[in-house]
Amino acid sequence: MQMRIDEIILRKRIRRDLGNLQGLSESLEKHGLINPIVVTHEKILIAGERRLESAKLLGWETIPVRIIEHPDRIQELEIEIDENIHRKAFTIDEAGDAFTMLDKLKNPGFFRRILIAIQRFFKKLKGFFKKS
Repeated sequence: MQMRIDEIILRKRIRRDLGNLQGLSESLEKHGLINPIVVTHEKILIAGERRLESAKLLGWETIPVRIIEHPDRIQELEIEIDENIHRKAFTIDEAGDAFTMLDKLKNPGFFRRILIAIQRFFKKLKGFFKKS
């Protein structure tokens, strides 16, 4: 569900320092919002302030939301805490492996480029025969 950003109400939040939003804004611009922000039925933000502020920086007018029906203040706070505590960043080795894999996909070697070209050729050929 989409909601107008200017309708979302911010209460006092636990997180006071949103940090640098440039990387998140770039990700939103490139991939869109992967995980919607969480709001109450009354449009009060429960989780996702950094995503919301990044969307504002990009000039978005609406944002995908998940609505939690009638939470009490305790549940709202628990959700905000859980979302921020139960995340785990990549280890240095995991991050290194991820960027190595990405680099190989973005910059394939000679034989990989040939294989990709052959696969594309056969996909086009297959599509040609489906149209016939």
